[in-house]
Amino acid sequence: MLLFLLAIAPALAICIFIYWKDKFDKEPKKLLITSFFLGSFSIIITLIISYFVHFIDFNEVNTNQVWSLVSCILGIGLVEEFSKFIFVRFYAYKKNEFNEPFDGITYSVMVAMGFAAVENTLYVIDGGASIGVIRMFTSVPAHATFGIIMGFFLGLQKINHQKSFGIIGLLLAATFHGLYDFYLMNIKFNYLYGLYWFVLFLISIYLSFKAIKIHQNHLK
Repeated sequence: MLLFLLAIAPALAICIFIYWKDKFDKEPKKLLITSFFLGSFSIIITLIISYFVHFIDFNEVNTNQVWSLVSCILGIGLVEEFSKFIFVRFYAYKKNEFNEPFDGITYSVMVAMGFAAVENTLYVIDGGASIGVIRMFTSVPAHATFGIIMGFFLGLQKINHQKSFGIIGLLLAATFHGLYDFYLMNIKFNYLYGLYWFVLFLISIYLSFKAIKIHQNHLK
């Protein structure tokens, strides 16, 4: 039970943080909870898509660093982010309550945290509490930043009625996700990737807070 709480606590904390950041028109808790559980279910979609993607012969761990990078972005980043995207775009996005730019961030993060909670639980069960502590400050916040990036553009799409924004958000989230996993897959080939990961992580956090601020200011 303690391991389970350790696994889901970071995701729940981020959900509460985003809910608190939505200062002007709070979303219904029922929709937020539903989005979280849909995000949990999205990991099944990821497994199904990954099964078929496997036949493309992606290789994320490869001394050919270019192919490894492409594999991480398309074979991991795009697959996982698309699995989340479909639930935000075809569930939350269609609700009347999704009526302001910040709602894109809110619902995208809820779905992302549902996914992260399940993924984190699997890792913690396998690796123990130490893995849970490490992922608390790395992978779970990373999933949140991917969700914020995607949600920022979905919010723009909803308000401006520009269908391309959602795809842009999906592709950017997938790219950041792939770049993140590229480090994890290839650190053994080049330990300088640790510095690359740290800079990437800081950039994604900066962009996330910037996106939150932009959508908050939109409503002032």
